[in-house]
Amino acid sequence: MGIEFARSPRSTIGIEWELALVDRETGDLVCVADEVLTALRGPDGAPHPHITGELLLNTVELVSGVHTTVGGAVADVAAQVAEVRAITDPRGVDLICSGSHPFGQWFDQEVTDKSRYHRLIDRTQWWGRNMMIWGIHVHVGIEDKAKVIPILNGLLGYLPHLQALSASSPYWAGADTGYASNRALMFQQLPTAGLPWILDDWAAWERYVEDMTVAGVIEDVTEVRWDIRPSPRWGTLEVRVCDGVSTAEELGAIAAFIQCLVEWMSTRIDNGEDVPAMQPWFVRENKWRAARYGLDARVILDATGTDCPVVDDVRRLIEVLSPTADRLGCLDELRGLNRIISEGASYQRQLRVADAHGGDLPPVVKALSRELRTGLGCDR
Repeated sequence: MGIEFARSPRSTIGIEWELALVDRETGDLVCVADEVLTALRGPDGAPHPHITGELLLNTVELVSGVHTTVGGAVADVAAQVAEVRAITDPRGVDLICSGSHPFGQWFDQEVTDKSRYHRLIDRTQWWGRNMMIWGIHVHVGIEDKAKVIPILNGLLGYLPHLQALSASSPYWAGADTGYASNRALMFQQLPTAGLPWILDDWAAWERYVEDMTVAGVIEDVTEVRWDIRPSPRWGTLEVRVCDGVSTAEELGAIAAFIQCLVEWMSTRIDNGEDVPAMQPWFVRENKWRAARYGLDARVILDATGTDCPVVDDVRRLIEVLSPTADRLGCLDELRGLNRIISEGASYQRQLRVADAHGGDLPPVVKALSRELRTGLGCDR
């Protein structure tokens, strides 16, 4: 099976931002995405070109265009947030983004009426109905499909850094799970979701997709829901491991980190260097550590098993990647990772709010809503 890979300018960037719809008074999820999307239709009745629905009717997804800079992509989706607010604010609906909703229950949610979603739920049953999860997806353009798999394999070594920085799902259905990212472990229960298989090259990717299609596991390549996956239609690598983030600042910092890592590895390949790949058992252990401990995790750094605190390695990588970030025009955004470390990732901020309110969780939703409106420093 030959899979065409679209032409995409090198290291261009696109962002997808999933937002949850909540009742302003109670903080509970509300299934009004259809109403919101209908109100966003153009004068000719055409759907909004960048704001779409998702699996559940409690969610809208914002999709940027293709940008050369992180700042441009973030500004794009931030403007879309304002468009959605113009519809939701008068209806008493607030917007939040985190990997999970602190107390929402799966049986209260409605599935979007699309055949692909109905097929997914029919196959996955309870696990599929429990997918009350929100994330950010970052696409980075790759100019040569021969680079895609080596860069994907290399990025797996930095998956725990991304997961720890974005971790925002400590609660599930009202319970404190003890995990920084419960979403990470929930999402991987779906068929074809979770960590990628380690593949040698593009031809191996094509064989994987052919096998899965012939066996009836998937209908098309978009049903491969890996944490990091090739996106042939757009000519990108798509990083999907991150929990949802509640501020544009965090979105920009994490997107810059991803863009810089991809460009840095692409340059190494251009220079005839190898992109190191870690053993899959270390990759899996790192994912669990980041999901469990977030920014307090110790992560394995290389094939020899060396480890260190993830925050120390993030700080090191900011310095390593700064020349790349300067060239890409995202140095300020990359340095924003330091603020996530100093102020706490979203899971830490949510836990602080709950603790300050005696374990009550509706204030956590209100804090997430304030953060989306006004930025970091508003988790009280």
